[in-house]
Amino acid sequence: MEKTTNTQKPSQEVNSSIDVSVQVDNFDHASLYQNLAALKPTPGAVVTFTGLVRDLSSVGDVSGIFLEHYPGMTENSLIAIAKQAQQRWPIDKIIIVHRVGKIASDEQIVFVGTASKHRKEAFLACEFIMDYLKNDAPFWKKELTDDGSFWVEAKDSDSQAKQRWENKN
Repeated sequence: MEKTTNTQKPSQEVNSSIDVSVQVDNFDHASLYQNLAALKPTPGAVVTFTGLVRDLSSVGDVSGIFLEHYPGMTENSLIAIAKQAQQRWPIDKIIIVHRVGKIASDEQIVFVGTASKHRKEAFLACEFIMDYLKNDAPFWKKELTDDGSFWVEAKDSDSQAKQRWENKN
C-alpha cells in the first residue's frame, strides 16, 4: 500500500508496498532499513541510498539548504515514481523519505530503500527512483551561504541520468 506523510498530516496508508514521506524532521536510517528487512517472506536484497546535504557547491561554502515543496503534489509524484520502478522490476517494497525546510550541511536529506528477492533488481530500482526523483519531484532548493542564499538550477547531469532509463524502454 502507498503510505504518505507530509508536514501537516499523519501517515495515510493506501498500499503496503510503497511508503512515501515528505517531512521536516530527520529520519532514522536504521529503522527504515529494518522495515524493509522485516518483510515476510524475507527479501533476498535490501538496497538503501541516503543523500546528505553537501557543504560545498559551485557558489562556495554551503551552511545548509532550504527546500520547498508543493504538499500533495510532491507525495503523488514520489508515489508515481515508485510505481514506475515496480512496473519495471519485481520490487516487494519501496520506502522514500524526503526532508523539506531548512536542513544543515552534512544532514540527511533523502532516503530511498528497495526490497526485492534479488539484488540486481533492488539496486536498479533504487538508482532509477533517485534519478527520476532528482528530475520529476517538485522540490525547489535554495543553498544557504555566508554570501547569501541562491536558488539551485536543475543540472544537466541529472537530466542525462534520467535519460538513460528512457533509452532502455
